[in-house]
This record gives sequence, C-alpha cells and structure tokens, in this order.
Amino acid sequence: MTYQEVLANARTCMGPFCKSCPTCNGLACKNTMPGPGAKGIGTGFIRNYQKWQELCVNMDTICENLPVDTSYDFFGHKVDLPVFAAPVGAMQLHYGDKYDDLTYNDLLVSACAEAGILAFTGDGVNAAVMEGAVKAIGKNAGRGVPTVKPWNMELVQEKMDLVRSADPFAIAMDIDAAGLPFLKNMQPPAGSKTVEELKQIAAWAEKPFILKGIMTVDGARKALEAGASGIVVSNHGGRVLDQCPATAEVLPAIADAVGGKMTILVDGGIRSGMDVFKALALGADAVLIGRPFVNMVYGGGAEGVKVYVDKLKAELSDTMAMCGAHSLADIRRSMIWGY
Repeated sequence: MTYQEVLANARTCMGPFCKSCPTCNGLACKNTMPGPGAKGIGTGFIRNYQKWQELCVNMDTICENLPVDTSYDFFGHKVDLPVFAAPVGAMQLHYGDKYDDLTYNDLLVSACAEAGILAFTGDGVNAAVMEGAVKAIGKNAGRGVPTVKPWNMELVQEKMDLVRSADPFAIAMDIDAAGLPFLKNMQPPAGSKTVEELKQIAAWAEKPFILKGIMTVDGARKALEAGASGIVVSNHGGRVLDQCPATAEVLPAIADAVGGKMTILVDGGIRSGMDVFKALALGADAVLIGRPFVNMVYGGGAEGVKVYVDKLKAELSDTMAMCGAHSLADIRRSMIWGY
C-alpha cells in the first residue's frame, strides 16, 4: 500500500469526527470535543501545525558527500528514527469503532517495534487499557513507553508497579491530561502534581521518567528539579487548553534552558520528515506524532505504520542531505532560516 492508499482506506472507517484529511492540520475537526479536534474555539491544533510550516530550512550542499544516518539513541536503546508514536486514548470515542484502546495499543506497539521505532501508549479510566498496553510492551521486549495519567498518588503507585513489569525502555506521565474534558469529574480523580509529588513518582518509576505536557521554561525547570529524565514539549494538540502558543514557538527557549540536562521531545502538528528536521534544529532530541499514526493503523494496520515510518525516514534523510547534516548531531539551529 502507498501512503495515499492507506489514508484513503482510513476514510472508510474513521469518524464521525476525524476526516482522515490529506493534510492533518486541525481545520476539518476544529472544536470537536470529544473527537480529535481542539478545545474551546479550536485554534490550538491549527496553530501547532501552522507554525511548523512557517519555518524554512537553509539548503547547503557544499559539504562532504557522505551517507545520512537518522538513527537515535533513546536512553541506551538504538532506534532507526528520532520519531515515536504519541500516546492516544479513548479510540472509539474519538476516532471510530474499528479499534478500542486495547487492540489499538497492541497493534501499534508491535508495528512500531517492527518498523524500528517505539510507541508511547495511552492510559484510561478502564484499568484494562493499561494492562493491555503493558502486555503489548512486554511481548515486544520493552520496546514501548507506557504513559500514565496523573491520577491520585495511590493509583499512580499501582500503575507504576504494573508498568515496570513490562521492563519498558522508559515510563511517561502526561501531566497536562488533568485538563482533558473527558477526564473531568471522573473517578479515580486526575489532577496537577507538585514537584515533591513528581519526585516520588519518578522514584516509583525506576526507569527513565518522562513528563509530557511541558510548555514553559519554568515548567521544564520544575520537571528537571523533580528528577525527570526527559520532557515532552506538548499542549496535547490544543485539547487541554485553548489559545496556547504552538510547541514550535516555545521549544527553542525550553531547549536553551534545559538542553543537555535532560532529553527533550516535542509533540504537536509534526507531520513530515522535514518537520522532524525543523524540530531537531530548534533543540528537540526527538519528536512524537499522534493523529497520523491513528490514520495509518485504521487505514492499513501494521503495514500502514511501516508505510508512514518509511515516508518520514525518506523525508528526514533528504532534508538532512540537502542541508549538509549527515547525522542527527550535525543538525543545528542555524539550519533554520532566520536563526
């Protein structure tokens, strides 16, 4: 299958909110909650996408003619590409009946591992969701990152005990998930966490601990103080708070503040290998991509995931070669026009 064929097939089984658009930019699903769109007036998702497109790269091919290496070391584990599938949950509520959270995570984890990358898995009010994710990661030799919601401390400890049993490469928490509308007034409760509480959670993890949902320099510094090994610069695709800046806008300052002290990933509106290049140039170590992987799974299963990963790798390799970068370490901010 080609990428376009996978996307066309996804249109037959996605919905009613996600339209499997040729360009996943938040316009058609604007303000669809529940659904894949953004909160409030729906500008968060749209802005994330637009800001990556506004960035231009500096082409420079006067350099050695060497092969391009896109491989990335993720806490001591080599992956083929600095790209991870983002955690996505409530599949049937947001995307359609073809997959529930358990079957989606099971397919995604295996498909990403086979394609040479990793998947972050989601969490949910149904305990079986995390249990299924842990099982999927365990049977793929730990090649996945379970992402725990910021429940009350008692439940977080239980979840950490569970996810460690899969021996994952890392464990994450989407700290901003407390703002998701479908988690409001749910039991068990989810909510914000203090630095001291996060220190305890990081200790329970006993693995590299990643905090997803960081949008300010102050937030990044607090994550570092809490003992996080990494952060994901993310606003949940505009689904937790409307009218935030785009992740591309806040990334450079956050990278300047904590880069080299912790792993920095970025999420939100990244769609192509060139977008990946731009994110790395602005200071990210790797990226997360969410909704496009959903379309690939719905439209082509494991084959769809491989088609998309191959597409991203080809685009990233081409951009690196045309900008004079032969490895990820060669990518610099000066390769973005205006920086």
